[in-house]
Amino acid sequence: MVVYRILVASYTNEIFTLAFEPDTPSLKLASTVTVGHHPSWITSHPKDKSIVFAGVEQTEGKVVVLKYDEEGRGTVIREIPSGGADPCSLLALGNELLIGNYSSGTFAVVPLSVEPPYLLAGSTAIIQFSGTGPNKERQEASHLHQVIKHPQRDEVLVPDLGADKTRRLVREANGQWVEKGVVSYKAGSGPRHVAFYEDVLYTLLELTSEITAHRLPPLPSEPKLLDTISTMANPPPPPDSAYMLAAEILIPPPNGSYPKPYIYVSNRNDPSPEGDIITIFSTVGSDEAGKEKIGRAAEVRSGLKHLRGMEFGGPDARWLVAGGAHGGGVKMFERVDGGKGLKEVAQVDIQAPTGFLWL
Repeated sequence: MVVYRILVASYTNEIFTLAFEPDTPSLKLASTVTVGHHPSWITSHPKDKSIVFAGVEQTEGKVVVLKYDEEGRGTVIREIPSGGADPCSLLALGNELLIGNYSSGTFAVVPLSVEPPYLLAGSTAIIQFSGTGPNKERQEASHLHQVIKHPQRDEVLVPDLGADKTRRLVREANGQWVEKGVVSYKAGSGPRHVAFYEDVLYTLLELTSEITAHRLPPLPSEPKLLDTISTMANPPPPPDSAYMLAAEILIPPPNGSYPKPYIYVSNRNDPSPEGDIITIFSTVGSDEAGKEKIGRAAEVRSGLKHLRGMEFGGPDARWLVAGGAHGGGVKMFERVDGGKGLKEVAQVDIQAPTGFLWL
C-alpha cells in the first residue's frame, strides 16, 4: 500500500507528520516534533531531502534544522538566528538558504552544507529593505512574505507586503544578492505570494484579495500588467469583506493527467458555515476583444476556517493538502474534472496548520 508522508507547519510549537494512504483513502497523524514558537514555514535541503529547515516566527527569529527518518519522525539537530524577526519564508537554493523575515523586513542568506551542521550561521549576510503603504496597520514598514526562484532564470523574487512591490534580486559576480528591479502594485494591495506559468508572473494580493498577471521579461526590462481579478466571484458584503484575506497561490505544471494549467488560490476568514473558498482560475488567455485575461473556472467550499497553506503532491500533482488555522484541521482533496474541480477525500484534526511539505 502506498503511503505519503506530509509535514505540517503550524502556529503551535510543533511540526506534525501525517500519513496519507490514497487507496483507503485516509489521513492520520503519525508523529510530532517540538521546535519552538510558530514554525510556520518548512522546506527541505536541495541535496538531502531528509534534512528540513523550519522558520520559527518570533521577535528573535530562528531557523531550526531537523533530520527525518523514513517513517517521517523528526529530530531537531541545530538552530540558528534567522537574521531578523518572524521568518515566514525559506528557500533552499543550491548552497544557500534564503530567508524572508516578515516583521523586520530583512532578507538573510546563510551558506548551506551537505554535511552537519548544514547551516553555517557565522557567515550570514543580511539585506535590510524599507518601504511603506497606505494601510497603517499592515504597511508601516517592509514585510517580506515569500522568497521564490524564477523557474528559468537566476533571479529571486521577494513579495514585500508592506511596500506594495515584489523585489527582483539577482546574484552579482561576487556572489551577493542585489535588487535590480521591482514589480509594483496598486497602493494598499499587499503582495503576499507569487507563482509562475510560462512568462507570466501571477501575484496574490493579500489586502485586497486579488490576483494580478504580469508579463515578466528578463531584467532590465519592465513587467507589463495584463489583468487583475478578485479572488472571489461574490465576496461577502462589508464589514465581513474587510477581513477577507487571500493566502496562497499555486500553479502545478500541466501533465498527462491534467493537461490544462490552472491557478489555485486559498481565501481566509469567510463567514460562511461552509468554510473558506478555494478558487480555481485558468491562466491568462485572450478574450473576444483580444485582451489577455485570467479566467474564473470554479469555487470550492473547503470546510476550513482561516485557510492559509496548501500544497500539491503525489503522481501528476493529483492531491492537494490544505489546512484551516482556525478550524477544520487538515484536508486532502483530489483534483477532478481535469483539474477544474476538487473533491475532499480525507481529513484529520490538526491544530493551527499553516504550511505543508511532501516528503
